[in-house]
This record gives sequence, C-alpha cells and structure tokens, in this order.
Amino acid sequence: MRIGLAQINPIVGDLEGNGRKILEVARRAAKQGAELLVFPELVICGYPPKDMLLRSGFVDACDEAIDALAAALPPELGVLIGHPTHRQQPAGCQANAASLLHNGQVVDTVAKTLLPNYDVFDERRYFHPGSNVRPIEFSGLRLGVHICEDAWFGQPDTFYHTRPECERDPVAALIDAGVDLLVNLSASPFEIDKLKRRHTLLSRHCQNGNVPLVFVNQVGGNDDLVFDGSSLVLNAAGEVQHQLDGFAEELRIVEAPATAATQPLQTASRSQQLLDALVIGLRDYAAKCGFKECVLGLSGGIDSAVACCLAARALGPEKVHALMMPSRYSSDHSVADSQQLATNLGLDAQLVPIDEVHQAYEATRVIGGDLSGQPAGLADQNLQARIRGALVMVRSNRYGWLPLATGNKSELAVGYCTLYGDMAGGFAVLSDVFKRDVYALARHINDISGQEIIPEHIITKPPSAELAPDQFDQDSLPDYDTLDAILEGLVEREQSAAELSLHHPPEVVRWVLQKLDRNEFKRRQMPPGIKLTRRAFGSGRRMPMAARFTSFERASEHELDG
Repeated sequence: MRIGLAQINPIVGDLEGNGRKILEVARRAAKQGAELLVFPELVICGYPPKDMLLRSGFVDACDEAIDALAAALPPELGVLIGHPTHRQQPAGCQANAASLLHNGQVVDTVAKTLLPNYDVFDERRYFHPGSNVRPIEFSGLRLGVHICEDAWFGQPDTFYHTRPECERDPVAALIDAGVDLLVNLSASPFEIDKLKRRHTLLSRHCQNGNVPLVFVNQVGGNDDLVFDGSSLVLNAAGEVQHQLDGFAEELRIVEAPATAATQPLQTASRSQQLLDALVIGLRDYAAKCGFKECVLGLSGGIDSAVACCLAARALGPEKVHALMMPSRYSSDHSVADSQQLATNLGLDAQLVPIDEVHQAYEATRVIGGDLSGQPAGLADQNLQARIRGALVMVRSNRYGWLPLATGNKSELAVGYCTLYGDMAGGFAVLSDVFKRDVYALARHINDISGQEIIPEHIITKPPSAELAPDQFDQDSLPDYDTLDAILEGLVEREQSAAELSLHHPPEVVRWVLQKLDRNEFKRRQMPPGIKLTRRAFGSGRRMPMAARFTSFERASEHELDG
C-alpha cells in the first residue's frame, strides 16, 4: 500500500485553518498516488488544546470539522486523522481519537487508551480512555492504529511516570489481534535526544510482533512545547526505512509494508538539536501570537548575543530590534562587542545609555535616599536592570514588537536575575538552556555560519552583569560547569543533596539547593519559554513557593527582593 506521512504544523484552536491545510495536503497526496494518508494526533485542533477542550461547543465543533473534511477529501484516499470527539463516548465524556475517513464517510474511530498525566501532560483531566483495542481494516490490511502514549506502555522514562494498575499494553493487544501494520499518530514533544528513545521504543514493538510500523509526529511550536516531527517508517525488524526531516513540515509517500533499503537513524548533535528547536519554537510562538518583529536588550554578554542570533534566524535580521543600554558600570568593550554583533547579523541596533535615567532616580526625594546608603548595592543593581526592562517594554508597546527576555536556565534556577528587569518580556527564549549550552550554541552558530557571527571576545570574556564596579558572575555564583552539573541533578533527575555531595563540594550543593528552592516565586513570574529538557521550569515542574521541606534558614528580605 502507498501510504502518505503528513507531518504538519497546526495552530491550536484554528479548526478552519487546520482543516484547509489538511485538505490541501490530502489533495497533493492523492495526486502522488497515495492510498492511505496519516496525520498526527489531534491535528484538527492542534496539540495541546488544554482547557479549550472544556469550552462549551469546542469538541462538537471538532466533530463537525471532521465530518466536513470527510465530505471534501478525495474519495479514493483513506485518511487517518487525530481529533477529540464526543461520539461513541459515555455521557459527558470525550476521547482523544483517531478516525479513518474514506469515500466521504467517517468509516471507523478508535480512542487513545493510555492518557499521559505527568510532566506537561494532563490528558486524564480531559479525556475518557479507550477500552476496545482492535484493528481497523482498510484495503485488505489490518491496521493497528494507536495514538502517541499508547506506544509508551511500561517505559519508566521519567521519575514521575506512574500508571493505574488497570492499564494494559494496547500495542501488545493489537499485535495479538494479528495486525499487518502498526500506525502511531503522535504529538510527541521534543526533548534533547528523544528521537533515539522513540526509535528504541518503536523498534521493540516491531521486533516483538514481527510487524512494520508507521509513526507520524506533529511538527512546530505551540506555546512552551516544540514538536520535532522526525516521523519514521520501520520494517518488521525495527530498522529505519524512511525518516522525515526534523523541525519541518513534510509530506512523503512510501510503500508500507515496505521493501526499501534500511538506513541508520539520523541524529543531530546536541547543539544543533537545541538550535533547531529554539528557532522553530521562537518563530512559531511569534507567528501564532501575531508578532512579526521582536525587541531585546543587547548587553555585550553571551546570553543576549545568542538570543539575537536565534531571533535573526527565526524572524529575519530585519525584524529584530536590539537596544544597547550601557550604564556607568558598562565596559567600553561591551558596547563595541554589541555593535559588532549587530553589524555581523545585519539587524537594527540602537544605543540608549541609561545613566541619565539612573541619575534621575538617585536625585529624586522619593527614592534617592534609599540608594545613597548603598551605592551599587543590590537595590541599585536591580534598578538598573529594571530601567533597561522598561525601555524594552516601551518599544514593545509602541511598535507591537515581541519583547524577548534573555536569561538562561542556570540564572533562573538560582535567582541570579531581576524581576521586572532582565526577566521582563513576552518570551524567554533561553529559559531551558543551561549556561554551558549557551556557550556551546555560540560556538556552533559560528561554526555552521562559516564566519565569526558572535565576536570571539563575547565568548571568551568572563561573564558579568556589569551592574557594579568590577563585577563578575563568579563573584556570586559557583563556576558554571559545577553549577550546571548540580542543577541538572536537582532539577532534571530530582537527586538528593546527599547524592550530589558525593561528586561536588557539599557546601556548594547546599548553596545551590537553597537558592533553587528560595527563587521559585521568581520563576512563577517569568515569561513562557521553550521546553528542551526532560524537566523545564514551567508547566512540567510544579513546585510550591511557600514551603519548608529543608532545614535551611529562610531567606532574608533583601535576598528575596532581587
């Protein structure tokens, strides 16, 4: 059978626009001789629709959109499509479903059995699980149609991944029923190196059942999630016969079950994965929210330099507006480095010194006395950051540009950032990127560009906020290699301080854990960012702000104010 893999980028809630895209792809597939076309999970409404699923009339509108598509599709083409539905469900319930559309009709529908309820997933909040696992017959083949998480049964891939005892393996049930081809419709979010994990998992299903598999994944960014596509066709031995591009829409027609030659799984380096995910995540967030241009502060440091490069790749350099906002403590080379970067990228950059505004604060009776007692102290440092944040937001308000915050995961973890200052913005593009990866990204951007886009001095100079005389990050923080290693253990693996103290100085582990816990209130107020790791700050990590699970002393007032 000639099967089309439709790896597309839907917009959440845009039933009409998604329907048009689905119809256009289906017509192209039919012209190319496809007999069956497979779309991703919940493609009619986009994934994840979240509480839109609770809005009155939304799921009914999805059902109506599916009926309209069935009538409009090329009648000779079978189409497997993901959608939410009220049909064939208990009263008041809805399912995450996949339907076969053919010859103007909804021929058959199956419901997702395993509903993920961990990390960023809340599907038990919305959906009723399917219970009747069975093949769908089409054109002489018994298709083992299942949806995303149905393929992940029994995989202890995360420390918070638990399942009700009543759940059973739907893929094993389909194999026992004698399917000729497994078909997985997915909206599987990107994480670093997740493609390898997916392939290992899907390959095992093929080998267990001696049956080939087609996996079609959503692509694109929706809010904090990025979907990498990377759809696959595997033979009965679990070997790759076809692999679609990552981070791009694609339609490919294949023979399945296939006799095509096998190929190694194509994987990119860590830095290239991060770059691809960050660019498409920023591009789609801006476009789907209606932004065409962006604005950010360009400090001469590594974070804002990498953020500028990402924005230029995502939106085009002519759509990126950078503000260079030196203070009395800024070094001459920071401005020079920023100007060189802006020239290299060809973006709009404006020099806006903040010292005049800073002096006005110092002179006023309202606040000047509070600053004079501790010049260049914490309050004064944060004031400078907030002046810069206000200047960025003025441009955003005036011109409708998306304001970007440029802080990285290492800084956000320990609170080395200023509320309403460098944290101000509409999108935190580096919020799930550790400092070590920011440096690696800078090197990688220069390498693949074939020239020095980010000036070498930005990469090699000691990092500094430049908010006080002779200030450097390592005056306040552990070295970033140590900090990132400890944070990775605490955040992404939930390791204990005792475990981490076997490999790092106990006093440093203690300090990092204290800062991590005390600064949850800051992260709760940060802009949305892009999830890149197993556990990003945001919807997948739900920590309390007012809590006392440690014996450490409570933070003092001035520590929490920053």
